[in-house]
Amino acid sequence: MKKKLGVLMLALILVVVTVAGCSSGSTSGKTDVVKVGFLYVGPADDGGWSQAHDAGRAKMVENMGGKVETIVKENVAEEKSAVVSSIRDMVDQGCTIIFGTSYGFMDGMVEAAAEYPDVKFEHCSGYMTADNLGTYFGKIEEPRYLSGIVAGLTTKTNKIAYVAAMPIPEVVRGINAFALGVKSVNPAATVNVSWTNTWYDPTVEKAAAEALIQQGCDVTAQHQDSTATMEAAKEAGALSIGYDLSAAESMPEVYMTAPLWDFSGYYTDTVKSVIDGTWKSTQYWGGMNDGIVYLDDLTALAPGSAQAQVDTATKAIKSGELTIFAGELKDQTGAVKVPAGTSMTDEALLSMDWFVDNVVGSLK
Repeated sequence: MKKKLGVLMLALILVVVTVAGCSSGSTSGKTDVVKVGFLYVGPADDGGWSQAHDAGRAKMVENMGGKVETIVKENVAEEKSAVVSSIRDMVDQGCTIIFGTSYGFMDGMVEAAAEYPDVKFEHCSGYMTADNLGTYFGKIEEPRYLSGIVAGLTTKTNKIAYVAAMPIPEVVRGINAFALGVKSVNPAATVNVSWTNTWYDPTVEKAAAEALIQQGCDVTAQHQDSTATMEAAKEAGALSIGYDLSAAESMPEVYMTAPLWDFSGYYTDTVKSVIDGTWKSTQYWGGMNDGIVYLDDLTALAPGSAQAQVDTATKAIKSGELTIFAGELKDQTGAVKVPAGTSMTDEALLSMDWFVDNVVGSLK
C-alpha cells in the first residue's frame, strides 16, 4: 500500500511540475522584457537636450514592440555620488543596460560599471570606456556649421550671440563649427560667446542672452537645454538658431532652424544588440550620413538665399568634399592652428581647447 501511495504521489508531483512549466511561458507567448535605464541631467520635457533623448527612448520602445521596459531618472546631478546612487536603484529594479546622457555623469558611470560588471553601460559624450562601458555621440558640428550659414546671412549688425553651457571640447567644437559656417558666408560677422556653466537653468540662460543682445547682437544661437535664449530673442525682436529640438511651433516668432538630434536609431540598435548578445563596448561618433544629427527645416524667417547655400554645404559635407575643420584655420590670436592642406584629427577635435578667429569671448 505504501508503495502504491508513493507512486501516486510521484505522479501528482510530475503533473504539477508540468502544468507549472507550461504556465510560466505565458499563454500570450511573450518573453521576459529587457529593462533599460536612462539618466537625464534635466527634466524629460526640458524643450531641449533631455527631451531629445526621451523622444529617442520612446521611439526605441515603440520599435522594440513590447520587448523593452524603460526606467527614467530625471534631474540627476552631475556628481559621482548622485549618479552611482541612481544607477544602483536602476540595477535593483532589474536594468541590464543603462544610458547616461550627460557629460558630467562620466565618473559615476565608470565607478558603477566596475561595481556591476554584468550590466551594460552607455555614456553620451564621454571618453572613458571599460569592457561593459561604451560611449556614443554625434558630429553635431556638421549641422551647427549649416546653422551658422543661416545666422551669417541673417545678421544685420554682424554680431551673433552664442549662449554656451560648459567650456569643454564638445561645446567649444560646436561654437567653432558654427563660427566657421558664419564666416563662410559673412567674413565680417563675429560670434559672441557667454558661458552659463549650466546645462539647464532657464533664468541664467535668458540673462546671458539678454546681455549679449544689449551689446548689439541681433541673432542668437545656443548650446543650452532650454528655450530661454529664444525667449530673450523674442522679447528683444531678434532672431534665433535653436538646439536639440525643433522650436518651429513653440517659438515661431524667432526660430529659423536648429541642429537637431535623433537618438532613436542608436538606442534601438544598441538595445537589440544587448538582447541578441552581440553588444560590445565601442566609441560611436556618427554624423549626418548616419542620421543621428541633422539640420531642421528652415522656417520662413530665414533669409531667402539661405536654403540653396545650406543645401550645397550639406551635400559637400555628406560627400566628404567639405571638411569643416580643414586648414587654414587661425585662432583668436592669429596663430595658425590648422595649416592649409591639412585637417584636424578626431583626437584633436575631441580635445579642442581654442576658438577660431571670428569668435569673441574667452574659454572661461
